[in-house]
Amino acid sequence: MSESRICCPSLYRCIFEYETPRSVIIRSRKVGSFNRFIQLAILGYIIGWVLVWQKGYQEFDSIISSVTTKVKGIAVTNDSHLGFRVWDVADYVIPPQEELSFFVMTNLIMTRDQIQAQCPEVPDDSSKCTSDSNCTAGFSDVHSSGIQTGRCVNFNETVRTCEVQAWCPLEINGVNDSEPALLKAADNFTVLIKNNIRYPKFNFNKRNILPNISSTYLKTCIFNRQTDPYCPIFRLGDIVHEAGEDFQKMAVEGGVMGIQIRWDCDLDKSESKCVPTYTFRRLDNKNPNNNVAPGYNFRFAKYYKTPDGVESRTLIKAYGIRFDVMVFGRAGKFNIIPTLINVGSGLALLGLVSMF
Repeated sequence: MSESRICCPSLYRCIFEYETPRSVIIRSRKVGSFNRFIQLAILGYIIGWVLVWQKGYQEFDSIISSVTTKVKGIAVTNDSHLGFRVWDVADYVIPPQEELSFFVMTNLIMTRDQIQAQCPEVPDDSSKCTSDSNCTAGFSDVHSSGIQTGRCVNFNETVRTCEVQAWCPLEINGVNDSEPALLKAADNFTVLIKNNIRYPKFNFNKRNILPNISSTYLKTCIFNRQTDPYCPIFRLGDIVHEAGEDFQKMAVEGGVMGIQIRWDCDLDKSESKCVPTYTFRRLDNKNPNNNVAPGYNFRFAKYYKTPDGVESRTLIKAYGIRFDVMVFGRAGKFNIIPTLINVGSGLALLGLVSMF
């Protein structure tokens, strides 16, 4: 290109000049077919993937959600440790309300009438002793039940352990810690999950109790993927079964289940088509080759005062299943701006093909 074309001789010519590329026609079936193939591939990508599959003509919004739960069910137990007992929701749902989750107790170790006193420590490698010299007054560690008094006392006829100042009698592991779980009837308990969602960008609100669900239907329905896929009442045994787990085995030591609610809504269609889908899975580790500290459990106590003013408590080590409710979703609605951006990007790709 000559120097005169690089640097215009006058400002007037630089502003008002216009150049076009020279076109060359190549008469070749191979080159022509390849060119058309590339163009069709780009058109297929724009129309099929970007616009149809990815809904490139829509703008999207993420979900805002709230969840409340209500568990129902009655269980009856009769064993040598606790005797005959009827359990209702106030006994086995601990605490009564949690954020995005609920816990159902299925097994327990109960230690009644504990008071502040001295008693022999539960035997282990660090607490067994033969004389007072093996015990250190004031000693404790994270595995201790209390503070050592410095005395070695009889735990039973054959074993001696260091005495501790603690809540006595101490909890003895193994009571009710076997199959079947004490509250094995918990698989028939039900939970009502109320989920309210909002897409603020589109001012769209909905809940999982759909408009066509009546109060009569809600009193009788139980979620079933084939017959009642939108019923918000779930049988706990069905939740665990759909995750591929055995409820009765899981109830012994506890575990963590996930209830996943997904709202994928195309707001260009009828609002009635925006409905939830439910899936279930186990969340805690279940590896037969790594079964250290399996399940899910915690302790809590109920405190009392005896008639003579002495404080006492009932200690409960609760095993059970925690159900975590997780809500996912995305809503889309037509908007001219993303449509023009995606169509324009596709036309630019087609323009690049014609340059080669």
